[in-house]
Amino acid sequence: MKSLDVSMDRQRRRRENQRSAADRGQWASKTEYILVVAGNVVGLGNVWRFPYLCYKNGGGAFLVPYGLLAVVCGIPLFLLETSVGQFTQGGFITCWSKLCPLAQGIGYGYFMMKLYDFSYILVQVWALFYLVFSFRSQLPWASCDNTWNTANCLGLQTFNSSNVTANQTNTTSAATEFWERRVLGMSGGIEELGSVRWELALCLLACWVMCYLSIWKGVRSSGKVWLEAGSQIFFSYSLTIGTLIVLGSYNNYNNNCYKDCFWLCLLNSGTSFVAGFVVFSVLGFMAQKQGVSVETVAESGPGLAFIAYPQATAMMPFPQFWTVCFFLMLILLTVDTHFVTVECVITSVSDLFPKLLRAPVKHKIFVLVICSSFFLMHLTLVTEGGIYIFQLIDYYGCTRTCHYFMAVCQCMALGWIYGADRIFNIIKDMTGQRPSVFFKLCWNYIVPLLSLSSFILYLVDYQHLRINDWYVYPDWAYALGWTMTLSSVLMVPLWAAGQMCLTAGTFRQRLSILCRPADDAALQTESEKLKEEEEVTVELRVSAVTANLQSSIN
Repeated sequence: MKSLDVSMDRQRRRRENQRSAADRGQWASKTEYILVVAGNVVGLGNVWRFPYLCYKNGGGAFLVPYGLLAVVCGIPLFLLETSVGQFTQGGFITCWSKLCPLAQGIGYGYFMMKLYDFSYILVQVWALFYLVFSFRSQLPWASCDNTWNTANCLGLQTFNSSNVTANQTNTTSAATEFWERRVLGMSGGIEELGSVRWELALCLLACWVMCYLSIWKGVRSSGKVWLEAGSQIFFSYSLTIGTLIVLGSYNNYNNNCYKDCFWLCLLNSGTSFVAGFVVFSVLGFMAQKQGVSVETVAESGPGLAFIAYPQATAMMPFPQFWTVCFFLMLILLTVDTHFVTVECVITSVSDLFPKLLRAPVKHKIFVLVICSSFFLMHLTLVTEGGIYIFQLIDYYGCTRTCHYFMAVCQCMALGWIYGADRIFNIIKDMTGQRPSVFFKLCWNYIVPLLSLSSFILYLVDYQHLRINDWYVYPDWAYALGWTMTLSSVLMVPLWAAGQMCLTAGTFRQRLSILCRPADDAALQTESEKLKEEEEVTVELRVSAVTANLQSSIN
C-alpha cells in the first residue's frame, strides 16, 4: 500500500512538472542549454577585461589567484545558482519564495542590476557602426585625411616612421580621433549631453529590433591582484546576478547540473586564456610596429576594443578582412549576452505575474514594451555626452560592490538558513550524484568570508570615476552613481524589514515563517518525501499500539 502511494505521488509530481514546463517552456535539448549558457558566460569580459587585468597585475602571477578563486568561488557559486533554478523552476525573484522568502530581496536586487546591464547594448551599437566602416577601401581610423581629424592627428604611416617616436605628447592617433570625434562626437562632459548621433541611433534601433525578434517567443525558440581576480570571476562567470538561476530553471528536473557546471566553467576560463594570448599577440605586434612598449598600447574596456585593436588590424595585411572578423566577433559576443540579460528579466517578471504575462499574445506585447521603452531610454547614451553616462552606469550600476554583497547574502540565505545539506539532497535527487563536501565548505565559509573581505576593501580603497584621467564628474553625478549602487544593495534589507513588519505573529514566529519555504510540501525531494512518509508510518504504528494498550487496560 505504501509503495503504491509513493508511486502515485511520483506520477502526480511528474504530471505537475510537465504542466509547468508546458506553461513556462523548457529547453528543447541539452545542447541548446549548453550553447546558451556558453554564449552568455563567454562574453566581453573574456576579450577586453581578462587580458588587461592579467597584464596589469603581473601576468603569470595573476593566474594564481584567478585559478584558485575560480575553484573556491566560481565553480561552487555556478553550481549553487544553476541547481536552485533547476529545482525551483522559477526566475531569480520567485525562486526565493520557494526557498527562503525572507531573502527575496536578493531577487529584486538582481532585477535592478539587470536593468543597468541593458546599457551594454551600446557596445553592440559601436561594433555595428565600426563594422559598416570596415568595408571601405581606406579604413578611416588609419589616416588623418578626414574631416573630423585635427592638426595633432598621427596616422599609421606617421606612427610607423622611425623619426616620430621621440615626442608625441601633444598628438593623438587617427584611431583615437575616429573614436572620440567621429563615432562619439564627445562633448566636454556629462553636463553637455548635446544632440543625438543619428547614425548611432539607427544602430541602436537595429540592435533592439534584433533583440526583440530573437526573444519574443521565449526560450522555446598582491592584495590588489586578488581583488581584481575575484571581480573577474564574478563578472565573467555571470555570478550573483540571477542569470544562471533563470537559465537553469528551464532545465529538465533530472538534468545533471553538477557535471554541467564543471564543463561550462572550464570553457569560460579556457576562453579567457586563449583570448589573452590572441589579444596580446596583436598588441605586441602593434607595439613593435610603433617602437613603444606594450604598456603604452594596452588598455581595458572600450579603449581596447575601439581604439587599440582597430589600429592594430589596420597595420596587418588585408586590414579590412581582419577588421570585419574582429567586429563580427564582438557583435556575436554582445548579442548572446544581451539577449540572455533581457530574457532573464522578462522571465522573472513573467513568473511574478504568470496569468497576466504568460499568454502568447500578452507575452509578445510585454517583450515589445520592454524593448521599445529601453530603446527610448538608451537614446541618451547615443548623444554627444552619452559616453559619460555609459561609463557612470558601468562603474556604479553593476559594480563589484553589488556582486560581493549579493554573494554574501546568497550564501547566508541558502547555505545557512535554507541549509547546505538540503541543497546537497536536492542536487542528489536531481542528478543522482551527491556533491563533494568541499562545496558545503565553500558555500558556508569560504565564499562569504572572501566576498565580505573584498566588499570592505573595495569601500576602503574606493576612488571616484575619472574619464581619460582628466575629466572629473560633478558631485551630482557621483551621487547619482551611488544611488544606482544602493538601489540594488538596499533591496535585500528593505525587503526583509518590510516582510517582518507585514507578517503576523511574534518576532520569533515571523522569522520562522519567513525562513521557511512558502510551499514546503510542494518542493520536497523524492527522498525527503519518502523519509517523511516513513516517519508518519512509524507514528501511526506507535499510536495504534498505544490505543490497543489503553483499550486492553480498560
